Amino acid sequence: MSAVSSVHEELHPANWAKPIGYANGIAATGRLVFIGGQIGWTGDQRFEAKDLAGQIRQTLANILAVLSEAGGRPEHITRLTWYIVDKKEYLASLREIGAAYREMMGKHFPAMAMVQVVALIEDDARVEIEATAVIPEQN
Repeated sequence: MSAVSSVHEELHPANWAKPIGYANGIAATGRLVFIGGQIGWTGDQRFEAKDLAGQIRQTLANILAVLSEAGGRPEHITRLTWYIVDKKEYLASLREIGAAYREMMGKHFPAMAMVQVVALIEDDARVEIEATAVIPEQN
């Protein structure tokens, strides 16, 4: 186990290969925040980006906006579940997606899962992400 912050702890078996871009598990103590699936449109429900990387950036910005309502920051996110509509588009856009992720989340990598789905409810959506965060209790 290695420290992520004073109340978050990364869970990583010693004999496993190091994950790249995610954590296998996070243990945390504090106020739980559950953020419903966010997509890549703005607060007024307009898609400014058509590409996957641009929508991921906006989706993460939306998650962080909701999280900030609870007093949270990116490093408080313990889990992200991604739903994408095109695995090939994702793999072809890894460099741009990585840049968008780092811009919004820094070098914080919570536990993550990604699933390719047939479609999302909004036809123009390329990605939907839901999040769980744990905000430390104030002393």
